[in-house]
Amino acid sequence: MSFLNSDSIKRLFGADRSELQSFHDVRSREQATDSIERGTSMVPISKIVGTVGRYNDFDGQFRPKRQGDSPRLLGIMQAMREGKSLPPISLYQIKDDFFVLDGHHRVLAARELGMEAINACILELLPSADTLENKLYREKVDFRDRAGLSATIELTELDQFVHLEQQIRIHQAFLNKEQQEHYSYSRAARDWYQTIYRPLVTLIRNSGLVKKCPGRTDDDLYLYISVHQWEEGRARNYGIGIDKLIPRDMEAFRAKMAEYTKQQYPEMKQTITVFVLINVEGKHEQRVMDKLFALEEVKEMHSVHGSIDLILKVQLQRDLLSSDAEIISQFTHGMIRPLRGVQSTQTLIPGLSRVKD
Repeated sequence: MSFLNSDSIKRLFGADRSELQSFHDVRSREQATDSIERGTSMVPISKIVGTVGRYNDFDGQFRPKRQGDSPRLLGIMQAMREGKSLPPISLYQIKDDFFVLDGHHRVLAARELGMEAINACILELLPSADTLENKLYREKVDFRDRAGLSATIELTELDQFVHLEQQIRIHQAFLNKEQQEHYSYSRAARDWYQTIYRPLVTLIRNSGLVKKCPGRTDDDLYLYISVHQWEEGRARNYGIGIDKLIPRDMEAFRAKMAEYTKQQYPEMKQTITVFVLINVEGKHEQRVMDKLFALEEVKEMHSVHGSIDLILKVQLQRDLLSSDAEIISQFTHGMIRPLRGVQSTQTLIPGLSRVKD
């Protein structure tokens, strides 16, 4: 077994640079007592952060602090390279972190070979310490388990999963009627996740809306939009384009998204055309024109005689939760008004437009 050179050996068994987390310390801090057997699944290597009882024997990369175990490690790595079947490692899970009970060398071998995940048998210990983070974690896990989903939905406010449960119940009744057969709650939940939740979250993620909402997740925005559209049905004073892309009936949205593949989902964007009328101090007019015409959003520019000096045709992009006024104001006050020589601006949004090719 000569696939490791001396540099690799040094890297594997070099000086300790960090420490693994102690399972017992984390378990005590989180008051993690209730347990659930999660079966066997693939676990990302990056989420394995500690060990049960042996955190002083390995460094932060699961490299043994003693070099005597190297032949064993090399044998495991050779078996992995050859694609041989190895038994799953054993892990404890506390929230999103995993701790090795058995299989330290398999974890190290997987790291050295650049593997992203490893097969593991998991026992999860649920945190009970009275913190907001733990309450949110318990809620999302309870919802995921009741729905029989493999993925978790990340909400940042308490007591909100009831809205998602209601959506699943409504969808369950719809499926029972449409398909003329009985759909269990978990079966309806899986269909809801694939045909309603994922399409809308994909639209939200592609739109980049979450960047405007610090501390929130794409799932938070899913909750906000879906509750607004499908549960409350309240009229909006802005962002009316959302009603065209996301109908106010959940099943109508499902039917609409069924026409697309994931790669074809429409963007949650809308183009705004606006005319900007500008008064400019005479001696600065040419410089202002040059700077404005260089802006990507400016599609046309006209110098005119009369009470107005310049007319711009501008096209802006907004997401469907923003108002036209908000986006136009940001552009005029951020890109036009600060220019030296600009004395005043006025914006006009066209109503009915007819354009010849």
